[in-house]
Amino acid sequence: MTITIGVHRSNPSLYHLARLGLAEQALAPFGETVAWHEYADGTATARLLVEGVIDFGGTGSTPPLTGQAQGYDIVYVAVSAPRPDHGALLVAENGPVRTVADLTGGTVVFGVGSWQTHLLAKALHDAGLSYQDIVAQRPTESPVPPLARLLAGEIAGWVAQEAELAAARRRGGVRTLVDTGSVISDRSVFFTRRDVAEQRPDVVATLVGTLQQADNWVADHLTEAAARAAADIGGNESDWHTALGGLPWRLQSVPAGFIAEQQEAADILARAGYLDHPITVADAEVTALAPLVDAALATVTPVPAGRGR
Repeated sequence: MTITIGVHRSNPSLYHLARLGLAEQALAPFGETVAWHEYADGTATARLLVEGVIDFGGTGSTPPLTGQAQGYDIVYVAVSAPRPDHGALLVAENGPVRTVADLTGGTVVFGVGSWQTHLLAKALHDAGLSYQDIVAQRPTESPVPPLARLLAGEIAGWVAQEAELAAARRRGGVRTLVDTGSVISDRSVFFTRRDVAEQRPDVVATLVGTLQQADNWVADHLTEAAARAAADIGGNESDWHTALGGLPWRLQSVPAGFIAEQQEAADILARAGYLDHPITVADAEVTALAPLVDAALATVTPVPAGRGR
């Protein structure tokens, strides 16, 4: 059989796994061949799964919640360790926004539908506000980069991540209003369709093991990984080195605390009208997967030299 793995640039683990050949080698004994489906928008992951375009994907915390709310039968497989330094809500250093409450009525630029939606909704909720109290805008809605708009006073805030966040801090003129780690755990989340989880659990667990191998490779080859990301995605190589060096590069099976945090996020987003209706996050669990994923992670071997390409 063929397992098709979704890849988009916002998921660094899958991005690097697709370029290392590890999944192909590990899944061959199962009679599986590996196909890679690259796409631009990580928020489409759940839809691509249920349409059968891909069999396995990864995003931040919000897309699987949206998928469940849309009736997609997805299953959580694994998560990364928390990523407290992955992103931040930035405001102009000398601007009028001093607290989260000051965002009320203002335009905030962020990846609508991505994990950044979870961050912003939770930060607003903690301040006694709602996601509906700000004007949400995607970066693509203006030809002017978010940092320039923020510094010019055109927008109230900007949720930045990875190399863009490092570049903004290096440029100066911005202040961190909300550190991601102070509000949410911001884990990378890997999920599949229920039929894949129930019929091919060993394949899914083995794939998680190869993801950890890829993560180990990045952690041990930050300079090479940063150069690859800068050349392929864009940005400054030094900024990518800073961004990648701040990630934990460690995976685990799905913990109860993560399910609880996802449920809290789903409840907040449903009350705010972002989700069409409430969902039960635990419906996306297959508990039999956890020991298989744990076993696969426990037997991860070092990546042979020369794997990077």
